[in-house]
Amino acid sequence: MMLRAAIYARYSSDHQREASIEDQIEICRELIVREGWALSGTYSDRAMSGASHLRPGYQQILSDARAGKLDVVVAEALDRVSRDQEHVAAFFKQMHFCGVRMVTLAEGEISELHVGLKGTMNALFLKDLAAKTHRGLRGRVAQGRSAGGISYGYRVRREIDGNGEIVRGGREIDEDEAVVVRRIFHEFAAGASPNVIARRLNGEKIPGPGGRAWGDTTIRGHAGRGTGILRNALYAGKLVWNRQRFIKDPTTGKRLARPNPASAWIAEDVPELRIVDEELWQRVATRLGDIAASPRSEAIRSTRFWEKRRPMHLLTGLTRCGVCGGSLQAIGRDYLRCAKAHRNGTCNNRVSVRRGALEHLVIDALKHHLMAPELVEEFVSAFHEELNKARADQDSQRLSAQRRYEVVSRQIEGLVSAIAEGMRAPSLAAKLEALEAERKEAERALAMPAPTPVRLHPNLAKLYREKVAALELALKDESTRTEALTLARSLIEAVVLHPIEDRSSQGYEIELIGEIAQMVEVALDAAPSPTGNKKAARRGAALRAEERRSVKVVAGVGFEPTTFRL
Repeated sequence: MMLRAAIYARYSSDHQREASIEDQIEICRELIVREGWALSGTYSDRAMSGASHLRPGYQQILSDARAGKLDVVVAEALDRVSRDQEHVAAFFKQMHFCGVRMVTLAEGEISELHVGLKGTMNALFLKDLAAKTHRGLRGRVAQGRSAGGISYGYRVRREIDGNGEIVRGGREIDEDEAVVVRRIFHEFAAGASPNVIARRLNGEKIPGPGGRAWGDTTIRGHAGRGTGILRNALYAGKLVWNRQRFIKDPTTGKRLARPNPASAWIAEDVPELRIVDEELWQRVATRLGDIAASPRSEAIRSTRFWEKRRPMHLLTGLTRCGVCGGSLQAIGRDYLRCAKAHRNGTCNNRVSVRRGALEHLVIDALKHHLMAPELVEEFVSAFHEELNKARADQDSQRLSAQRRYEVVSRQIEGLVSAIAEGMRAPSLAAKLEALEAERKEAERALAMPAPTPVRLHPNLAKLYREKVAALELALKDESTRTEALTLARSLIEAVVLHPIEDRSSQGYEIELIGEIAQMVEVALDAAPSPTGNKKAARRGAALRAEERRSVKVVAGVGFEPTTFRL
């Protein structure tokens, strides 16, 4: 049987080309041909760091190896898989567990020795690369050039040296954006809040950094990190670098910023890049300092709110504004409002809703509207139709596998007889090996048991409503709230709030969207087994992937009551 070999390729450096992926794949393919393996697929990650394991191709090859689709993984070198010691070792362990060999052109077949030595060398390479990069950026800053990124108010200045090489880090003032920067400083110094300034700019359709809408935090920034329009020292003609460093979270692989001490900061005067005069800069700095020292700000900081985990509510992250499609955010402790309307004025939906009242309405809708008898009847009909179609496809595939098995078996018998009678052509052995592999594939298909069909209970809607009613009680009990919250949230796809306004009242029409397959699973879990065995009932409760093909169901717009007082 021919081994199934997969190719993994990656490039990340600016000095590598897009074609580097194709080059790696080609030389790996040549190795596979020489070894007589069968190419089962290629996996690649373009312009992605080898220090990160959050790469689509990398994750997919891991998944396919665990699914038993591979026998060998081929790469140009071990550092193409990863430069991180931990990830190399973890990848090797996964492949070893799955019975998959690792082979590279540079090192040959990978063993524990390669993982240890090569992993250490790659880790040292990354550390050395980071040090050299930092040193190069520091030299660029010493010349008054940017070390990366570009602030609002500036544009890149293209420069070529005497050798025709690009000189990086050049910046110049963008006068159109500089006018907006000065306006922000003047308005803040005059007493306007960042929130008010952001609303004015958005109201005048002035695009913010990156073409996005203005927000209060975009203007205010972070004091410790020197971010935001009002705290960017570059506007005062001073280039400050190395305020922070980045380290990788070993759990998520994401880079996280960590502040450096002030003694590590590098500052250079760049008067040619000054946008705001010194007097205005000092006025703004004084007001920022006064706000930070105010009793209200000190009281907020004393709570250390950023260290506290915010409580998860039933609708956290699930509510949407019916006007702009954005999310709703908490206003105070009890109310929700469109985040875009509240923060930067890019939405005109200013209506608030009490969280408790909304949750009560949603629970009521889950019980009485999303599993109405007519919806259940339609789902059951569509479910059985889809299931019958799937069964027909499976029967057809099984019949095809049976026929192929019989044909291949006869061909194998003919070749065996020919060899027994003295025929010794090399092509016969290769043909026999290929047919044996094909017959094993057919045997595997025939050996798979037919899935047991899910039988939907005739009182599905009633069982579902009883389950949601029990969930409602469980949400009120602290000992069961966490588990109940997870289950209740799984029933909700989104809650869309459409504001309505008339002379008598303000309020919302509510559109509740849920996935009926998840609701059916809840009802199936509550359904008694035909044999009375509760464990058997729970084992059969989950729908398989092919049975979860379902449409979203909607309660609203306008399930009663549609409006409530703010």
